[in-house]
Amino acid sequence: CFRNVICLGHVVDAHGEKMSKSKGNVIDPGAVINEYGADALRWYLLTCAPAENIHHFSIRMLTETIRKVLLTLWNIYSFFTLYANIDHFVPQPSASLSFTELDNWITSELNLLIAEVTKALDAYEPVSAARHIQGFVDKLSNWYVRRNRRRFWKSESDADKLAAYTTLYQCLVVLSQLLAPFTPFIAEELYQNLLRSVDTKAKESVHLTDFPVVDKAKIDDKLNREIDLIRRISSLGRAARAKARIKVRQPLAKVVAKVESEEETEVLIKLAAEIKEELFLI
Repeated sequence: CFRNVICLGHVVDAHGEKMSKSKGNVIDPGAVINEYGADALRWYLLTCAPAENIHHFSIRMLTETIRKVLLTLWNIYSFFTLYANIDHFVPQPSASLSFTELDNWITSELNLLIAEVTKALDAYEPVSAARHIQGFVDKLSNWYVRRNRRRFWKSESDADKLAAYTTLYQCLVVLSQLLAPFTPFIAEELYQNLLRSVDTKAKESVHLTDFPVVDKAKIDDKLNREIDLIRRISSLGRAARAKARIKVRQPLAKVVAKVESEEETEVLIKLAAEIKEELFLI
């Protein structure tokens, strides 16, 4: 049973017109579900606009949402399972592992995500919750996984590789729980394969687990600011490359970055190697 219900506003076409057979703009939800899945439709309708607002809908809008979030998440999951199966990774307590700065950063971001999603859902704001999830998935894919691929690719199965697997595994398990109210089928697939397949004592379904609880001790605001600065500079650097029509893999002799404080200057010095590698500086 439930205490409160969120009802969606009217669904109209991409131009804001009411759907009707006479106008020929009706989109059959059954056909959409058969083609793209119920989770994709749920995610779009719950996240494209506040619940009480009119919801514009088109197949193009739906597929764009799938590409940005759900497909990106599935690619991360596929990447993890591919290499975890090759290396016979078995989840284990993380207390004995030594984690890198990027491991600690994404773990910090994960706990911030738990806090933000919990706050938004408690206030019946699924759009806000979903946007935080989308932002985290982007960070996980386009920075953590991309910057750590060599750790997963290397042939030796050492402690560093195990730390990378453990970090990404924890992120995916928590994401399965955070996504459960939005995309129940995808969340269940992730949960069953990641947790139930290796832990027979785990709850039978992700929908029977407790919602994740934030571990404030793992939130490092300073580290979050540092990595955010590096990501922004790297993004601006790639944009400058594109504007100047310089190929991504063409080496650069120098990059000039203007920062706003002495603290940011210290961060650049500390993480200069990250920027050099990201922007292909010689």
